[in-house]
Amino acid sequence: MRSWWQEIVGLVLPVACGGCGRPRTELCEECAAACLAAGPRRVRPTPPPAGLPVVHAAAPYENAVRAMLLAHKERGALALAGVLGGALAAAVRAGAGQEGEAGPLLLVPVPSARRATAGRGHDPARRIAAAAAAELRRGGVRARVSAVLRQGRAVADQAGLGARERQANLAGALVVAEGGRRLLDGGRVVLVDDLLTTGSSLAEAARAVRAASPGEGPAEGLRAAVVAASPSAFEINRN
Repeated sequence: MRSWWQEIVGLVLPVACGGCGRPRTELCEECAAACLAAGPRRVRPTPPPAGLPVVHAAAPYENAVRAMLLAHKERGALALAGVLGGALAAAVRAGAGQEGEAGPLLLVPVPSARRATAGRGHDPARRIAAAAAAELRRGGVRARVSAVLRQGRAVADQAGLGARERQANLAGALVVAEGGRRLLDGGRVVLVDDLLTTGSSLAEAARAVRAASPGEGPAEGLRAAVVAASPSAFEINRN
């Protein structure tokens, strides 16, 4: 019945796979599988920015995965959030530590610039984080989204900026919202984003969380996870 309905909808409102462009489906089975085909691994840009926590990614940022992330972020293909969230959940599991560790997992999304969020009509990282938390809970892991990071000042568009320029652009830009420190207590914090390229955004997010919780606290054992990382950063079994 579902397949029949999709066929009818595809005739009236043409759709295409967010990964390969195949008609009459929002996401084909092959592209959905691409998000998990490589297996989540530790990633690290070269050179890594100061303060970057350990990061795990589900897939390299190429081919179908790249197309899906761009379709979700820039073209409003919101239905892709589910499969992208599933990939992010796999990366979170890979880097979050032992199941027996105390406290729930607190997924803290890296916020987009206000102008970008307004232009897109949604916050991609937060939407994918919500889908990832739901997937983790279905697997028996206590997880919730704690969207406590805010932009404390305006930043320039990151497109076209090199690694050092991005670091300078973001330095000191993020803060933990008032009352956010309390929301981070009692859990293992995992910074999450859709993509890692230079690592500047995650490093700045880590700095903001550490600044809000000096000494022992939420910043202890801070980790990060992303859906995809640039192929050069996608490392296999590197410690």
